[in-house]
Amino acid sequence: MTEASRTFLENLLITPSPTGWEKEGVIVWKNYVDQFSDEVVTDAYGSCAAKLTTSGDVATVMLEAHCDEIGMVVQHITEKGFVYVNKLGGSDSTIARAKKVYIHNKKGRVVGVTGNTAIHLQTTKNGGGNQPAWKDIYVDIGVSSKEEALELIQIGDPITYASDSEFLNDEILTGRALDNRIGGFIIAEAMKRLSERRSELKVNVIALNSIQEEVGGFGARMMSYRFMPDVAIVTDVTHATDSPDIDRKANGFVQLGKGPTIQHGGANHPKLVDFLETVCEKAEIDVQHEATSIRTGTDTDSIFYQQTGIPSALISLPLRYMHSPVEMCSINDVEHLIQIMVEAVLAMRPDQTFSVFED
Repeated sequence: MTEASRTFLENLLITPSPTGWEKEGVIVWKNYVDQFSDEVVTDAYGSCAAKLTTSGDVATVMLEAHCDEIGMVVQHITEKGFVYVNKLGGSDSTIARAKKVYIHNKKGRVVGVTGNTAIHLQTTKNGGGNQPAWKDIYVDIGVSSKEEALELIQIGDPITYASDSEFLNDEILTGRALDNRIGGFIIAEAMKRLSERRSELKVNVIALNSIQEEVGGFGARMMSYRFMPDVAIVTDVTHATDSPDIDRKANGFVQLGKGPTIQHGGANHPKLVDFLETVCEKAEIDVQHEATSIRTGTDTDSIFYQQTGIPSALISLPLRYMHSPVEMCSINDVEHLIQIMVEAVLAMRPDQTFSVFED
């Protein structure tokens, strides 16, 4: 990883981008890809796409990742100034207490902590020993009245955990919102490398950083309908199931550091999956495999069915401790995923199509 790439990754990870309020994170991504793209466009809700254009008469490949993160939102303010919250996306109330948080307002941010009654004072009546409901989670911002609180925040302000990213060693990265800002990094780096190998490029490429995946994949729906690429390669995180107490019979076996996963079934087009497997074999890139039962749970589900259909496939990054402030991934897996995207795009013909009826 170059120094510029690492700086971009660190800036991308620390910039809050809660679902529905992704602007600041998108600006970081947009400023980076603008350096090597032919064109960068946005839509009304904030998704951003970078383009490398070869010709108007060749196939277009879209590389996609979502930019939003889970979080919380201000739901109610008591007369004493305590701030009750609700969740944004798939946030986990079990880990919400006793955390430092940022409440983001129009002027900046307000620091607070999620309250946690001391263990000495806990009883079954005040929630001791129980998983809290979201209606029981509150933030203390150090004020003593509703009037004071309203001078700093308002109902509807988004909230994120105040945790940074950190390398535990040369390979392992941990932090908040790796799901899925790390995907934004991957598609941006893939575009950068494709721009450097432009003479080998035979198709048009779009890198799409979509908003609001965590609440329904809406950004990907809007932009894939708008662009209607011939092929879509999506990346998101998947559960690494190699940490303790995970049922592998129920959830499959995916290991951190053993390569990205290729998903099979559901929205994943079988011919495109075969193509990606061939690319990985030729490039000697190790991958793991996952089965899709009903849905992938990613933007792939929002992309593949647009209009007459977009052949799509999901390549996932193994992630431990998903939807927490301490998500963990392997930089080696990140690098291999970037390589797969680059080699797959470069292997595509100008007239590339994928059909289940093709030989």
